Amino acid sequence: MSNLHLIDQDLLEKLVHDALVWSSLHGLVVADRNFERSSVPGVGMVHAPVALLPNSFPESCWNQACELAPIFNELVDRVSLDGKFLQDTLSRTKKVDVFTSRLLDIHSRILEIGKKEDIRLGLNRSDYMLDEKTNLLRQIELNTISCAFSGLSCLVSELHRSLLSHYKKPLGLDSGRIPTNSSTSKFAEVLAKAWTEYNNPSAVVMVVVQPGERNMYDQYWLSTTLKEKHDVTTIRKTLAEIDAQGAILQDGTMSVDGETVAVIYFRAGYAPTDYPSEAEWKARLLMEESSAIKCPSISYQLTGTKKVQQELAKPNVLERFFENKDDIAKLRECFAGLWSLDDSDAVKNAIEQPRAYVMKPQREGGGNNIYGDDVGKTLLRMQKEGSEEAAAYILMQRIFPTVFPTIFVRDGICYKEHATSELGIVSMYLRIKEEVISNEHCGYLMRSKVSSSNEGGVAAGFGVLDSLYLT
Repeated sequence: MSNLHLIDQDLLEKLVHDALVWSSLHGLVVADRNFERSSVPGVGMVHAPVALLPNSFPESCWNQACELAPIFNELVDRVSLDGKFLQDTLSRTKKVDVFTSRLLDIHSRILEIGKKEDIRLGLNRSDYMLDEKTNLLRQIELNTISCAFSGLSCLVSELHRSLLSHYKKPLGLDSGRIPTNSSTSKFAEVLAKAWTEYNNPSAVVMVVVQPGERNMYDQYWLSTTLKEKHDVTTIRKTLAEIDAQGAILQDGTMSVDGETVAVIYFRAGYAPTDYPSEAEWKARLLMEESSAIKCPSISYQLTGTKKVQQELAKPNVLERFFENKDDIAKLRECFAGLWSLDDSDAVKNAIEQPRAYVMKPQREGGGNNIYGDDVGKTLLRMQKEGSEEAAAYILMQRIFPTVFPTIFVRDGICYKEHATSELGIVSMYLRIKEEVISNEHCGYLMRSKVSSSNEGGVAAGFGVLDSLYLT
């Protein structure tokens, strides 16, 4: 595993060939953006961008990330119930960030009408990097909405196990060192449990999707598993379709196109571009006011914002939500440096050493952060203009993970690259009133990107899907 660039050329060609065949046969695919009709299922597919072989990762750090997952799940749930904390933390951001403001308006409406969510469901992902200098695990962000690749990431682990087993002698690697990835089956399991609690056998799970979704096969893996293993039917609707076809019945039931909706699973709604008109915002409020179980609810989504992440990293704030000192210590141990742009010392340092920081807005999905010299330039411009724009951002310590030689396979072609990686631990949480039904880590998403690239989103075109080889 020390240098995949030195792998024998004949072996490399065989590995790539077998990886492409395996991906095609097992559904490790995405819609081909170069094919006009690829939004039609079964038309214009291409294998997902992947690393040819797994990425070495310390087993101790893997165990630490897995142990943190249920603690973060509990933190998300407790923060989500503290409406005042969410509104106060995001109050300044609300003034300068229209998207966050609209989400907060919906949240305020739910608080105003006193709506309680007796069934709270979270499918979360905590993302980490391994800092090269300290060899410590550092949290990058906590995702509470639309945690993608639960379907395809499982397949990448299986692909790598298959290659390591088939080429055991020339590679000299043990396929058993790749952790089991059960995110698809576990996600389906907890969605089915929530659906059962809704107690309407004719109701459906509604997946909220983006128009022309390219990563639909990842989503279809979950829908298919729900149907085949739990006999739960799913429907797919865009926000615009929900506005046109949706209604709340007198008893609070959500109905869309004649179907009763038990659970709403969001794979859209996390970015301003998902709301091109008032119709989409009307749909979001409609869903929130209904009795359907939301994954996530508006309060869970707001809990995942960067500003809340930064606030939770302040001294004595975790104590507002936890009494267990061991849990607090475990969370703090993985926190990277996080600062508000109100912190004049942090801003001064970031202007002087811009490459040591990242500026992050309240956005998900990749491609939104500010890096390098642009950090200093942006901060100086904000100071000169004296605007409130700074409230829309946080400052974060930049993590520099180890650069390693690897091989990417994209569009059927292999590339020898130097890369860095990011580990996402996916987890599920289901609470019914005061009883926790499920709270556990259930798989992972490993993404690798060319080391020269700042951004790493696979769906955004920056990275590839990878898996772990525990060392």
